[in-house]
Amino acid sequence: MMAEERQGGTLIVVVGPSGAGKDSVMGVAARHFAQRPDILFVRRVITRPSDAGSEVHESVSAPEFEDMQEGGAFAVSWQAHGLSYGIPRDIADKVESGMTAIVNGSRAALPAIRAAFGKVAVALVTADAPVLAKRLAQRGRENEEDVLRRLKRQVPDVVAGPDVIVIDNSGRLEIAGQRFVTLVEQHCAKSHHPA
Repeated sequence: MMAEERQGGTLIVVVGPSGAGKDSVMGVAARHFAQRPDILFVRRVITRPSDAGSEVHESVSAPEFEDMQEGGAFAVSWQAHGLSYGIPRDIADKVESGMTAIVNGSRAALPAIRAAFGKVAVALVTADAPVLAKRLAQRGRENEEDVLRRLKRQVPDVVAGPDVIVIDNSGRLEIAGQRFVTLVEQHCAKSHHPA
C-alpha cells in the first residue's frame, strides 16, 4: 500500500439528445478554460469526415478505426448512428494523473466509460422537445420524418445516478454554459484538494 494515495482527476462526460447543444455548451467552457493546462477537451476519434458537424475530432476510415481498436488505441469505443467513436487511451492516464478531461460521450456508452475511467461526472445537456425539433430542423441534416423519429427515440432514454447533473439548454446558451463551467470548476477543486 502506498503511503500517499493520489486523488486523480475526473472525466466529465457530456451527453444528451441531438439538438440539445452539447457542443455549444462545451464551447463556452473551452473558451472560459482556454488558459488552464489542467483541463483537457478530448478530441474523439470518429469515422466521419472532419468537416461534418461542429465537433473537432480526429477523422478516420472504418478500417483505420478497426485497426486502432485492435491495437488498443482506445480507452473506450462505441458505435452510434452508423459511426464508430473512440476515446484515446492516453486520456485515462491524464485523468489518473490529476487532470480534468471533458468529452462528448454517449448515453449508451456510459457503462463502458464508467468501467474504464472509474471516477466520472456526467453532464446531461437537455432542452425542451420543441427547442430540440427546431434546432434539428435548422441543422438541415435530416428530413422532418427523420427528426421526428430521432426525437421519439430520445424520450425513454433517461440517465440517472449520483454522478449525473442535468443542464437545461432550452434558453440562453450563456446560462447553460455557465452552469457547465461551474460543474467543471467543482471537479477541478476536488482533484486538487483531496477530501
